[in-house]
Amino acid sequence: MRRIGVLASGSGTILRSLVEAELPIVVVVVDRACGATGIAESAGIPVAMIERTDFGPDFDRVEFTDRVVDALVRHDVTLVAMAGFGTILEKPIHDAFAGRIVNTHPALLPAFKGWHAVEEALAAGVKITGCTVHLATLEVDDGPILAQEAVPVLPDDTVETLHERIKQVERHLYPRVLRQLLDEESA
Repeated sequence: MRRIGVLASGSGTILRSLVEAELPIVVVVVDRACGATGIAESAGIPVAMIERTDFGPDFDRVEFTDRVVDALVRHDVTLVAMAGFGTILEKPIHDAFAGRIVNTHPALLPAFKGWHAVEEALAAGVKITGCTVHLATLEVDDGPILAQEAVPVLPDDTVETLHERIKQVERHLYPRVLRQLLDEESA
C-alpha cells in the first residue's frame, strides 16, 4: 500500500501542494512549531512533533533521527517526502527507507548544494537556476536526480523573489514526481 510520510519545518507551502495533489499522506513529521502543522491538521493528517530543542555541538543527531524513523514506522510509511525539513538526518533513516526518501532542492543540482542555494546562485551571477527533485542520500543534496526544471534569474531578482519563483515550479514538479514514484511502486 502506498503511504507517504512528509517531513516539514516551515510554512507548509510544499505540503499544501502535496495535499492538493491528493497524494496518500498518512503523517506529517515536524521538528518545530511551524505552518505545516496547521495545513496537515486542516487536511485531517496526523502530525508527529519530534521537537529539536538542542542546536549545540552536543546535539545527538542519531538519536533524533531514530525518533523520526519511529514516527514514520508507526504510520506504516512506504515513501518519505522531505518538504523543507530543517534538520539533517543521519544514517538510521537511510537504513529504514533506503531509496525511498525524496527531497526537493531550490537549485539545479549538482550546483548550489545546501541550505543557501538561492543566495549562492544570485551571488554567482548565474542566469538560470531552478528546482531539483532527487532521492536523498546520507550526503546532503547528492542523491540521484529524478527531475529538474529551470527558472531564469532576472536582473532585479532578490533572494525572496527568485526563491518564490522556484517554489512555484517546485509546487507542481514535486507532486508530479512523487505520483510517478507511487505509480511505479504499485505497478
